[in-house]
Amino acid sequence: MPTVYLNQLNNTKMSKESSKFKDVMNSLFAPVAIIVAFIVAYYLFTNVMGNPVNFEGGNPKGHPLQGNYLGMIYKGGIIVPILMTCVLTLIIFVFERGITLSRVQGKGRLNVFVANIQSLLGQDKIEEAVTACDKQKGSLANVLKAGLVRYRDLAGDSSLEKDQKITSMKQALEEATALELPTLSKNMVILSTLASISVLIGLIGTVLGMIRAFGALAQAGAPDALALATGISEALINTAFGITGSTFAIIFYNYFSSQIDGYTFKIDEAGFSLTQTFAASVSK
Repeated sequence: MPTVYLNQLNNTKMSKESSKFKDVMNSLFAPVAIIVAFIVAYYLFTNVMGNPVNFEGGNPKGHPLQGNYLGMIYKGGIIVPILMTCVLTLIIFVFERGITLSRVQGKGRLNVFVANIQSLLGQDKIEEAVTACDKQKGSLANVLKAGLVRYRDLAGDSSLEKDQKITSMKQALEEATALELPTLSKNMVILSTLASISVLIGLIGTVLGMIRAFGALAQAGAPDALALATGISEALINTAFGITGSTFAIIFYNYFSSQIDGYTFKIDEAGFSLTQTFAASVSK
């Protein structure tokens, strides 16, 4: 018995250390992803869009070649790589959210999985239900497994009253749910932030471009046509980039939010159903 208890303590310690390592890696993912996105954006801006072959006479300070969109985007000015960083960051976290939420769901369809668990509970096959959770994986399976393990432990415990057992059951489900919810909502704030700041950054570029355009018009004598065109181009390109980034960020934020709400509802519903089944089976 002491050996078993010692092994349990060692396993718990290793689990906590592994959890801490994962938390550190998860906390570093967002800043590293943003830095990488900026480096890639700046490289594309200076070496691809700013390539002399995209401009008349091979001069990036001149007009872009007719129909050359890379050169046109380059004329958007220094705000363009910042907006490109926003777009690349959005792409990274859309993939991250998609992969994470697919893992949250598990391997099979949730409705089929929940129905299978309910059927096994109806036949009093607790161990088979726990095994089904291990095969399914995902947040819902983890919550139900925690509840089922407590269900199994409490079923044969005659030292507790019925109300105490039900309270213990609810506590196990609440603790498991609290552990899974951060995974569901992680990095959603980045998508919402991108939805807000992309337009604002684009407007900054728009204002800078209009300042340049009006500066060209204010010159004595004939206006500087090149400076005027560059200013207007900078204003419109930044506006387009900002609106595009914000639009897609809003779309994906709402899409993932609806998925998270659906998963949360299913977790709560399954936990409530498991508690009700346990309450009905308790004799005391």
